[in-house]
Amino acid sequence: MSHKRMFIAMVTPFHADGSLDAEGAQALAAYLIENQACEGLVLNGTTGEAPTTTDEEKETLIRAVAEAVGDRVPIIAGAGSYDTRHAVELARTAEKAGADGLLAVTPYYSRPTQEGVRQHFTTLADATGLPVTLYDIPRRTGTALTADTLLRLAEHPHITGVKDAAYDLVKSAGILAATGLRYYSGADELNLPLAAIGATGVISTIGHVAGATTKAMLDAHHDGDPREATRLHLRLAPVVSAMMTRAPGAVTAKALLNDRGLPAGPVRLPLVPADTDLLNDLRRACE
Repeated sequence: MSHKRMFIAMVTPFHADGSLDAEGAQALAAYLIENQACEGLVLNGTTGEAPTTTDEEKETLIRAVAEAVGDRVPIIAGAGSYDTRHAVELARTAEKAGADGLLAVTPYYSRPTQEGVRQHFTTLADATGLPVTLYDIPRRTGTALTADTLLRLAEHPHITGVKDAAYDLVKSAGILAATGLRYYSGADELNLPLAAIGATGVISTIGHVAGATTKAMLDAHHDGDPREATRLHLRLAPVVSAMMTRAPGAVTAKALLNDRGLPAGPVRLPLVPADTDLLNDLRRACE
């Protein structure tokens, strides 16, 4: 997975009655690969509404998408929990279901110490043979991954990457300079700034509808054309603003996918669907 730049944090499609739409997920995954330059899929993350899907639904989703995509792109499965035992169960199930890697968020709500965070991730990384990407998003979890903790975790052979939504470019640059961890932007507004300091790529929400442009931006930067990369980054700014500042990404991505006749379906409470004004703003941003 080391050479892949363009991952999409895929929504979890539901039927109109709110049940899991596994066939829709297969079709959506194929669409993202074939039409949005997707080089890897992240399932059962926040955008995939993992907080409101059951363990059985998570497993079914991984199996269905793995069957549909084969070896075309790697699948990273979310295994995040504030309960270390539960996270280990999710990780082992994901491995058996066909995931190629794991995404593990910092334990939330209980606000553990950094030693607790370190032991949580180490226990999870020890539980399977899959590579683990750590998800650093303190605005949601209430607990940041400090630089010292990241440096210690980077020594674990299974911990290979970071999904960075910490909004701390100084910390990111320091870890990039000191380790071999692969960094992926987890905040679409920072896709180019993180690439500029050495990030590998992105795990994107806007990629559902702007993946090809996002991939072109990353490629331009990689190929030594900063002017073109900047032009594309700024072109994407209205899409990022519309999708990521007005409502959760699962809401806005599903609204746009449904509007285009693609499998997405409703969101589950406590999320609520986009209203008409938001949908119209989303349409205008994506014109």
